[in-house]
Amino acid sequence: MNFPDRGDVDHLIDPQPLPGFARVQYEPETTALGEPAVAARTELDRLDFEGLDPGATVAVAVGSRGIHRIDDIAEAVVEAIRDRGFEPVVVPAMGSHGGATPAGQREVLESLGITDSRLGADIDARMDTDQVGAVTVGDTELPVHVSTAAREADAVVVVNRVKPHTNYSGSIESGLTKMAVVGLGKQHGAKAFHSTAIKEGYVETLEAALPVVEDALSLVGGIALVENFHEETAHVEAIPAGSFTDREPALLERAYDEMATLPVDDIDLLVVDELGKDISGAGMDTNVIGRYRVLNAPDPDEPTIKLLYARGLTEATTGNGNGIGLADITRRAAVDQLHLQKTYANALTSGSTAKAKLPLVAPDDEFAIRSALSALGGYDPDTVRIVWIRNTQDLSSLHVSDALLGDLPAAAEVIDRESLTFPDGTASFTAD
Repeated sequence: MNFPDRGDVDHLIDPQPLPGFARVQYEPETTALGEPAVAARTELDRLDFEGLDPGATVAVAVGSRGIHRIDDIAEAVVEAIRDRGFEPVVVPAMGSHGGATPAGQREVLESLGITDSRLGADIDARMDTDQVGAVTVGDTELPVHVSTAAREADAVVVVNRVKPHTNYSGSIESGLTKMAVVGLGKQHGAKAFHSTAIKEGYVETLEAALPVVEDALSLVGGIALVENFHEETAHVEAIPAGSFTDREPALLERAYDEMATLPVDDIDLLVVDELGKDISGAGMDTNVIGRYRVLNAPDPDEPTIKLLYARGLTEATTGNGNGIGLADITRRAAVDQLHLQKTYANALTSGSTAKAKLPLVAPDDEFAIRSALSALGGYDPDTVRIVWIRNTQDLSSLHVSDALLGDLPAAAEVIDRESLTFPDGTASFTAD
């Protein structure tokens, strides 16, 4: 596809005077664990491995999110299982991520620091599944698929973060239950799940499918992680099999209390430097930006963002640009990073196709910002409310336009006053 060069569109929108900016450090009070890997190893003692013979294989299911120190935590769990005399094997539990291929899923884990050489354990990334049953959810029959690699193991432990989901709200969102049902369902299971959940409800579908998965696997339990505002580990807890849906609601409530949020609500333009699957399942955390773009999505309370400009993709997302459709404007540099097969595999499996749409593609930052300011209507540099962040996971350091300075909370400190310039068309902030 040929996108217009700057010379093709430059005459269409006149330059606008820019507001002044400030660099802000936002540090709400929070707590964090100093050694989450040690906590994970200690918590593993609460799970019951009795009945397993020495040398039994234990599948450690890990996923594709940018979980704080997930490589250290996975390594600690693997070592603890090996110290018990068992043989650990790592099974990617990430549905269709990585383009729904074994090589792609290994690549995703490697981007997170999880490799067979680092963990000293094989990674079995086969995409094969077994249909282990079917359940009726509302008026829909759901075939339940489970990873063949996980089924072949003598026991299974899942490791995942409990957090607000990007498509729905309920008593159970992202966490151990969803990893067991959707992540270990690989592409076949994830596709069937999402198709049913969009129609019948996510929580209802998870609750119906989990017992079938538990019956099909020798599931010992899971290690649940909760993170704070800074996406650091705040809590680690082992939950035995059969107790996921009992314990996760309380952990989810804590995750909501701890989650990162923008320091202000009413925003004219939000600029996001990077999006990716390592940041959020939706590329950008929908709970941060207040945009879902999926059928039966919850009504966002805050924030209200009129326009969103996404500048690029993270390196770790390896081209999976799912979530770029949440933006109104992007730039050519971001489109050049896209791996459409990976993006489409994710979107088609989840049924959240709007997140894979292309927004308006600007040739560079300068024209993108000019386009956004023009599209706001009645633009005034003295009153425009602009927030500029690295990504929706890192909200501690950001830039805001001058009009927002009076609305910042006490936890936000102005570090520098700045000017926004565009050398060679690329955005740059310089201290005044």
